[in-house]
Amino acid sequence: MKKKVLRLFILVVLVGAVAAGIYAWKNTHRKTSDNNIVLYGNVDIRQVQLAFDGSQRINFLAVKEGDYVKKGQLVATMDTSLLLPLVQQDRALVAAQQQVVDRLVAGSRPEEIARDRADLAAAIATAHNAQIHLARLRRLIKQQDITRQALDDAIAIAREDSAKVHVAAETLRLSILGPRKEDIRAAQATLQADEAKLSLAQRNLAECRLYAPCNAVVENRILEAGDMASPGSPVFTLALINPVWVRVYVPETDLGKIHEGMKATVHTDSYHKNYAGWIGYISPAAEFTPKSIETPQLRTSLVYQVRVYVNNPDNQLRLGMPATVIIPLGTSHVSQSATAPATQR
Repeated sequence: MKKKVLRLFILVVLVGAVAAGIYAWKNTHRKTSDNNIVLYGNVDIRQVQLAFDGSQRINFLAVKEGDYVKKGQLVATMDTSLLLPLVQQDRALVAAQQQVVDRLVAGSRPEEIARDRADLAAAIATAHNAQIHLARLRRLIKQQDITRQALDDAIAIAREDSAKVHVAAETLRLSILGPRKEDIRAAQATLQADEAKLSLAQRNLAECRLYAPCNAVVENRILEAGDMASPGSPVFTLALINPVWVRVYVPETDLGKIHEGMKATVHTDSYHKNYAGWIGYISPAAEFTPKSIETPQLRTSLVYQVRVYVNNPDNQLRLGMPATVIIPLGTSHVSQSATAPATQR
């Protein structure tokens, strides 16, 4: 008799455990009715690893964990004692080369042309005097009043002075024409190279200031003042708090009932309030049920990841917070302005 009672008791316990398990599974995973789909998941957010694009020592950090930052806000700076002199040097090189280009483009000054004309006139006068002196010596050589060497010297001087006339004439012609186009282009190319070098130096200097790329909350402050920064070492981790989304999984049997843009309601146990949301993303590929919601009955079931975006103006929804998502069936799309953040996948 006692064995029968014990067996009956064990049977009742087993039936109760199975019933409790079924009830718990239904209430911790999903419920579907003719009017809505109920899904369970966790709040997820985007994170930004914010780092300097340079390698210098950090000298100032403006924010800490939990601080709200706005887009464009200065959050940290690096030492500039090595980079600032390079910028000043390159700026001076650009200024000097700009003067060279300006001088070549402007051409010869009127005073320079006048000087070359005067040099030509002086060369012509000297050559003329040399010719007169040579003619006098030619007459004297006939009378044998001078030596042949004196005549030869006079001939050489006359030829030299005549060549100087041609040199002065060419100098004047080139002065009037101005610099060659090739010289101008070469000087301009050198100026462009100097300007590019200055731009790079200025960019390296600007990279010593770190700005927030968007509105966010500082989740982690990884480095401190005095640490050596580098592009591969994040200084801050930023959490993008609005909008956030709830990551849920929809079975293949319910996939045809939902579409992107459908309205949804998100509920959390922490604040006991509802948040308006919308379906912003449905995964194009199936996957096995995640371990976090896997049961022996669902180990071979395929589900699709869905992101339900939620506006979070008061920063009440936090990373990893459990949430319940209710999707009314047959609802229309939300407004275009509301769904705009859903493109950020």
